[in-house]
Amino acid sequence: MPKALIVWGGWSGHQPQECADLVRNMLTEDGFDVRVEDTTAAFTDDKLADIDLIVPIVTMSTIQQDEVKALCRAVENGAGLAGFHGQMGDSFRDAVEYQFMVGGQWVAHPGNIIDYKVDIVCSQDAIMAGIESFPYRSEQYYMHVDPSNEVLATTTFSGEHASWINGMVMPVVWKRRHAKGRVFYSSLGHAAGEFANASMGTIMRRGLIWASR
Repeated sequence: MPKALIVWGGWSGHQPQECADLVRNMLTEDGFDVRVEDTTAAFTDDKLADIDLIVPIVTMSTIQQDEVKALCRAVENGAGLAGFHGQMGDSFRDAVEYQFMVGGQWVAHPGNIIDYKVDIVCSQDAIMAGIESFPYRSEQYYMHVDPSNEVLATTTFSGEHASWINGMVMPVVWKRRHAKGRVFYSSLGHAAGEFANASMGTIMRRGLIWASR
């Protein structure tokens, strides 16, 4: 049975505990033995070496150097890392090692909660199989992203809320490798209710499984 670790915390506006419960249920349904913690100190646990999948659900928080080094080392040695929105893409602003591993960092969401479109750009990938481009209502994330990411979905900014980014195409979903580990990220999922969107939920579930060791 694969083992997963979920660590939640940080800004309460992203409903980290509620999202952790949803992800735990997803993984349990897919046959994972899931452990849930509410402190980044869990990353320094000796048992981290036995974990197949790590899911950070932490926004705008801080992390100790020994904790981020242990987390990065676990992924480099083959543990998977998967997550969503600011809960993985804006977890630790002062931890560049973490951002290097994730493949991106949130910097803005012009207009806050708005309607936009998610475009599937790699429909042949198993994570995206059968999913067509779909409308979405949430924060449309503008991110600094790693050019080595394998992008699976994008969104295009209209310029309505920031005229200078009109027409800018931004990655929404990507996967990547970090040494021996697989990393999956989706910028969708501002709050727990968004998991009710069938396309978003399916992408997230498949991404979690893909990333697992």
